[in-house]
Amino acid sequence: MSPSIAVVTDSTAYLGEDETARWGIAVVRLEVVCDGRTFDDRTPFDAAALADARRVTTSRPAPQRFADAYGAVAARGVTGIVSIHLSGDMSGTVDSARIAAQDASVPVEVIDSRSIAMGLGFPVLAAVEAAQRGAGLAEVASAARRRADVTRTFFYVDTLEYLRRGGRIGAVANLFGSALAIKPLMHLGDGTITVVEKVRTASRAIARLKDLVIGAAAGEPVDVAVQHLMAPARAEALAQSLGARMPKLARMIVSEVGPVLGAHVGPGLLGVTVSPVLE
Repeated sequence: MSPSIAVVTDSTAYLGEDETARWGIAVVRLEVVCDGRTFDDRTPFDAAALADARRVTTSRPAPQRFADAYGAVAARGVTGIVSIHLSGDMSGTVDSARIAAQDASVPVEVIDSRSIAMGLGFPVLAAVEAAQRGAGLAEVASAARRRADVTRTFFYVDTLEYLRRGGRIGAVANLFGSALAIKPLMHLGDGTITVVEKVRTASRAIARLKDLVIGAAAGEPVDVAVQHLMAPARAEALAQSLGARMPKLARMIVSEVGPVLGAHVGPGLLGVTVSPVLE
């Protein structure tokens, strides 16, 4: 029996196409524009294009894109939709979703995950799992919100240049003008990015990243996602190392982010999302 509640998200969750197809998750894609050239999150990351671009902007989907997605999902015969999106502090995407939800043919519960990448992806999967169990609209939405509330992401970047150029992350503003070798370790929680620690080498950054993740897991059952941009070997090695230190690891996902997030962090990104498994 098909679930009565459908789940919609946006492309910055970076869930694989196999995963979204398997669970019937509808995905509305964001875009990034480099000197007039448009990429969406299905496009392989073009480091040269982004590095050389004089102007880089990201574009939220228009409300009509969400209206179309809600219409297609409603046509399956569902009774409601839970629509979960990246942080409203980072993008107006969730606002577009709310506008479209007002005229949808079935009730739509729009949720701001207060995160991005698998900080968004794990709440989406929690909603899907609840829907598959036959939960109603309120319960599916609650499952997503509860998971978002306890999910944390730690990350570091190889260069501050992309953050500086994007101009959207005030938390690292005081690092500009520091030695170029600085590699800040950052935390994303409740929609806010904060600098946790400043280190000077990639190896030290990765070592501290592991410690932060292990501390956040606190020995409890967790799902973990290692996310990267053009750093697959380092991501796989990090995932294996974390797995060896986390005996209650429930699920490990390794994935690469796309151009929309990549435009703001640059190649070499390594991030880890820790999401406690809730009863």
